[in-house]
Amino acid sequence: MSAVIRIERLLHETIATPYSDLVTRPTGAAVRQRVLDALHEAAGDEAHLDFSAVGLVDFSCADEVVAKLVGQLPDLPVLRLHLSGLREDHAEAIEHALRCHGLAVVAVFVDSPRPRLLGTVPEDWQVVFALLSEMGRAPAPPVAEALAWPLVRARAALDALAAGGCLCAHPDDTFELGAVA
Repeated sequence: MSAVIRIERLLHETIATPYSDLVTRPTGAAVRQRVLDALHEAAGDEAHLDFSAVGLVDFSCADEVVAKLVGQLPDLPVLRLHLSGLREDHAEAIEHALRCHGLAVVAVFVDSPRPRLLGTVPEDWQVVFALLSEMGRAPAPPVAEALAWPLVRARAALDALAAGGCLCAHPDDTFELGAVA
């Protein structure tokens, strides 16, 4: 089950402002609390934080809303958080905040349906993520074979991506991107 959380709507419910900009750390902290409330109401496998109607995102709000939530993922009532409706200017602040904390998240941009990773993303993770976006659901051996890597290397990247909430790991030992739209 998946929930879509519209960040701009939560911003307007939280702060009496006619603007759709996520600026200032106190605003980000207030919006993060509203996101946490929404996550607890809609507990499921994954949640999509929809930025499509958000104007500006500054670093402090990116840190408060995205990086702190991704950092809390093990304690949240969802297994994965994805970002959707991003623009490049949103991604710049968000990626900087994620890198400061050594975190990564899956993002879908308004101009491309293809998901990508933002944040601290080792090259092996990028390669495996890109391959799975083409292959779909797969176990580690075909991933290793397609990349001409030792199985242990492919498995390490898959496990790390799953542990960070960037991939779905299934009981049958397969991995996939999950619902990232």
